[in-house]
Amino acid sequence: MTAPDALLCISGHCPHCPAVLAALADMVKAGSLGELKVVNVEQRPQTARELGVRSVPWVRIGPFELTGLRSRAELETWASRVASETGVADGFHIMLKEGALDQVVATVRRQPEALAALLPIVANPEASLNVRLGAGAVLEAFAGQPALRALVSRLAELSTHTDARVRADACHYLGLTGDPSARPPLQARLDDADAEVREIAAESLAALPG
Repeated sequence: MTAPDALLCISGHCPHCPAVLAALADMVKAGSLGELKVVNVEQRPQTARELGVRSVPWVRIGPFELTGLRSRAELETWASRVASETGVADGFHIMLKEGALDQVVATVRRQPEALAALLPIVANPEASLNVRLGAGAVLEAFAGQPALRALVSRLAELSTHTDARVRADACHYLGLTGDPSARPPLQARLDDADAEVREIAAESLAALPG
């Protein structure tokens, strides 16, 4: 497994920055991080603006952005999540649960392939409502874009899920792809046993081009 890289933003007046810097440096030595880049935002304010840093310590590990004091154990956990889609999904779940919707959207804008990590949330009808709504808001933010169109086949699979809530959501997102290849799985749901699934499938079909 290739270790992820980390980017840390600090300032000379931050009381928590030294501890986070030391923890990340130890992770590089241990091999759980491949590379660590450190930016002093007082000396490089333009970099801070480009990254959207509003407070320090600020760290990016793989696709994840974290702020505030974090223990090495916590940083190790976030680093381990980078290795798999399931891990990224777990990270997104936590971020959405904490209300960090904008951070998840920003993450996917940087790494469009990370959008797929939201599908395990869509597929879990027992996920909390705010997390499911957050995942939906992120997917909707990429309506008609390549990142969402790339998920047509996987959304088609979810449209056959045993839970009607999952089927309904999958049909909604299939419509948002704007991809004609979403038509067959949506047409298949026009005879679904659940009335809401049938309605959403019909609405999504009407929204597709052609």
